[in-house]
Amino acid sequence: MPVIRPSSDIRNKYNEISEFCHKYREPIYITKNGSGDLAVMSIETYEKLVGRFELYSLLEEGERAAEKGEVSRADDVFKRLEKDIDG
Repeated sequence: MPVIRPSSDIRNKYNEISEFCHKYREPIYITKNGSGDLAVMSIETYEKLVGRFELYSLLEEGERAAEKGEVSRADDVFKRLEKDIDG
């Protein structure tokens, strides 16, 4: 269940919000005049979220390439990698 706090808590209870975000690794939803306005999270949670989006993007790119038949056999890929590593 999401934690919802008023925008005044950012100013008045910053440390409490920060501790919650780091401890539970969840965002806190901030309201302004009773409506949703912001989501506040720890930098670790943000980086994990961004990393997940990047992974999904790469997986989607791979799926599109596979649908177009733009794939390589695993053996060929490993041979190219070994060649690149060996120089």
